[in-house]
Amino acid sequence: MNEVLWEPTPESMQQTRMAAFARWVEERRGLSFGDPPDYDALWRWSVEHLDQFWADVASWTGVLPDVPDDRVLTDRSMPGAVWFPGTTVNYAEQALRHATDEAPALIAVAEDTAPVEISWADLRAQVGAFAATLRRLGVQRGDRVAGYLPNVPEAVIAFLGAASVGAVWSSCAPDFGTRAVLDRFAQIEPVVLVAVDGYRFNGRDHDRRDVVGELRAGLPSVRTTVAVPRLFPDEVPEGALPWSEAVADAQEPVFEPLPFDSPLWILYSSGTTGLPKGIVHAHGGVVLEQLKSSRLHSDLGPGDRFYWYTSTAWMMWNVVVSSLMSGATAVVHDGAPAYPTVDAQFALAARLGITHLGTSPGYLAACQKAGVRPGDDHDLSALRVLGCTGSPLPAASYHWVYDAVGTQLQLTSASGGTDVAAGFIGSSPLLPVIAGELQRPMLGVAVASWDEDGRPVVGELGELVVTEPMPSMPLYFWNDPSGQRYREAYFEPWPGVWRHGDWLEITERGTCLITGRSDSTLNRGGVRMGTADIYAAVESIPAVVDCVVLGVELRDGGYWMPLFVQLAPGEELTDELAGTIRTAVREQASPRHVPDEIIAVPGVPHTRTGKRLEVPLKKLFQGVDPAKAVNPGAVDDAALVDHFVQLAQDRVSS
Repeated sequence: MNEVLWEPTPESMQQTRMAAFARWVEERRGLSFGDPPDYDALWRWSVEHLDQFWADVASWTGVLPDVPDDRVLTDRSMPGAVWFPGTTVNYAEQALRHATDEAPALIAVAEDTAPVEISWADLRAQVGAFAATLRRLGVQRGDRVAGYLPNVPEAVIAFLGAASVGAVWSSCAPDFGTRAVLDRFAQIEPVVLVAVDGYRFNGRDHDRRDVVGELRAGLPSVRTTVAVPRLFPDEVPEGALPWSEAVADAQEPVFEPLPFDSPLWILYSSGTTGLPKGIVHAHGGVVLEQLKSSRLHSDLGPGDRFYWYTSTAWMMWNVVVSSLMSGATAVVHDGAPAYPTVDAQFALAARLGITHLGTSPGYLAACQKAGVRPGDDHDLSALRVLGCTGSPLPAASYHWVYDAVGTQLQLTSASGGTDVAAGFIGSSPLLPVIAGELQRPMLGVAVASWDEDGRPVVGELGELVVTEPMPSMPLYFWNDPSGQRYREAYFEPWPGVWRHGDWLEITERGTCLITGRSDSTLNRGGVRMGTADIYAAVESIPAVVDCVVLGVELRDGGYWMPLFVQLAPGEELTDELAGTIRTAVREQASPRHVPDEIIAVPGVPHTRTGKRLEVPLKKLFQGVDPAKAVNPGAVDDAALVDHFVQLAQDRVSS
């Protein structure tokens, strides 16, 4: 236990951007954090003096220089904090201000083509062209532009073009089915839809032309569809604007100066209890949080190459694009995570000289199980940081990385959320890496672990809470004018304190352990989806009367996602019916959330108000004592609970 697997040297610490920032703050504020800087001292100052910390981040990064401390955080309410009033900022301008001829802005990787480099000049020109097209189409500040796109350069260009004019961006990956996309986009009423005709995944082409047609029919607010070719380059849907025309008039972008709290994008909650909630983040808050994370915590800058395996449906895509703000080259990957071989991501790192590679615990586990040794098979000498998020990373994976990948790199495990488009707990280049543990809460993030009575705990499991505001906390939920849904989502049971829904233990040494979600969100490989999307797909099948799906984080770091189905009288769970269910989930919800097992049950227990017993059932399969996991008196049919208790005990003991 507590085994140190990697440790920075005093010399390497002094060379980091975090140390440079600490020295700059020391001189500016008359403070002392030690030599080399003591991270814990720096963190304490950052959360105890939020106004000073964020003023210094804004000034040191050049985003908002010389803002007085008393004009940084003029209202500390949560929700409702007011940051940097009277200032203007534009995300796209910040993303493109480091243009250089010395390195590409983007490198695009796909399964069926060689990597393609896009220069900073070309990126600026295409963003300028797309922004001009949006203006010509009548798109104004606050209008929504939606992307149904894979992780390709067109997605980056369309987003930055929308941000340039002050339009609000939102995206879904093309592996989402029509229902799942409409559940998200119909709420926000986009005026422009940027849509791809298909995508390639794991060596297979997936035609999405019919889905795009259904989206156009189901989104009456869309005035213009911009057609992005991927599989059918010679076809353009009737009435659509070809992508080539949308970016034909290359020009320098014109950036709308926007108030700090202007909406930038809409991300989505998982939709556990209904439609996914549209989470609105601001230009200024995202810019500062992402610069803090990339420059200070990841030590990212010009000359670096930043990659994270993601899709446009996950906030890590937004993080990849945000790496441009630090002057790094962003690598966008359209394809399967382990194609054509399980070590594909490490092969990419070697081929492209990637310095920062991000992936999931599941991917590292798959490499380990396959017996690959990326450090022996590939030249990973450029790789400095191996990042991991999406679910807890077990200690065994830490050991495998330092045995099979390399001893020179810093392995970082992070915990954050779509909710804040940023991290709560993550890495520091000033600290050692300890097997199975996250290094520390991030600068400016007042993280604590609270017990059920709202008391801070150390050395035991509690709820992850944030007790002070962050600049990137949501402005609001879409279509929630009173703010009630926003408050219910994060500020209950403790008004004024953010409750995130993760189980957190803070050790006596200050390191952190995340053991999974304390709610019922399905979180596979970092791609979150609500159970409602699964239910909508499965319950469209006549043979299924009721169902419940669980996302169970296992003690060995694995993730098990079973679907329990109650069948109609006379029906049996044949291989054919199971295949029909899997197909429905894959096509109508998400292929990433096809259940691991389908199990027939006599019925599904509900609360007395009709809600499925998702969280209590999940706890049963994590080995929690049934008496602590579920109260039979609050259930509509206690006998059904007994059936699940037996199933769970049989599985846990097997």
